[in-house]
Amino acid sequence: MSFETLAIIACAYFIAAFVKGATGLGFSTSALPILAMGLGLKAGMPLVIIPSLVSNSIIMVQTGHFRETIGRFWPMFLATIPGLILGLAVLEMVDTLLAGAVLGVVLMIYGIITLFRPGNPLSDKLARKIAPFSGFLTGFVNGITGSQVMPVLPFLLSLRLDPKRFLQAINISFSLSSIVMALGLAQLGLFTIDTLWISLAGLVPVYIGTKLGMIVRDRLDAETFRKVVLIMLIIFGVILIGKLFAHTGITDTALLSAYP
Repeated sequence: MSFETLAIIACAYFIAAFVKGATGLGFSTSALPILAMGLGLKAGMPLVIIPSLVSNSIIMVQTGHFRETIGRFWPMFLATIPGLILGLAVLEMVDTLLAGAVLGVVLMIYGIITLFRPGNPLSDKLARKIAPFSGFLTGFVNGITGSQVMPVLPFLLSLRLDPKRFLQAINISFSLSSIVMALGLAQLGLFTIDTLWISLAGLVPVYIGTKLGMIVRDRLDAETFRKVVLIMLIIFGVILIGKLFAHTGITDTALLSAYP
């Protein structure tokens, strides 16, 4: 690869890792737009798998409460797997950019409403009933759009968990989704040995970015942390919508150049 390409990958990894360290989420969503512009979406998707898993692991080790979280949310985590498999099966039948843009609108609306008009927390009884549906739908949406945050993120936010338990639950969900996605991309021939070596080399900026972001996060109280997460959710929505318009703009430019 050229130096410019490697610089783009390193930049994407560092920025996404910093966001991940500061908020506990968003590595793939932050890295993919940068990688897609520099390498193309298909080439960029497998490059985020290993760094995402590593950044997840760093967060999970630091936050603790792993066994407690597994014991509480295991039905949701298990339900993610069939949802993701179904989503990957549907992937070829839908326009993924349009689906992502629709998801982006939902993220923005939810983030704005919740930021300014927070609802009451869910009861434990209702949360136990909703959890498997949240996991299944999160896997399904992830398989179609590549986004791992809906509806698991608003579901966990509605429980009013403390930041460490929230981060542990969301990152277990992300990690499970990434592993299943890696297997799916390998079957499609997109996750290769070359991808593996590039991803391993990129772990240096990932580690540095995650650690710096975690320093910022440790200085936030619970309510400020919640607001930061909601703002990031709105930004993710803008990114997903922007990807559709960026693709449309490229297509229109190509058509105009083809027919002067």
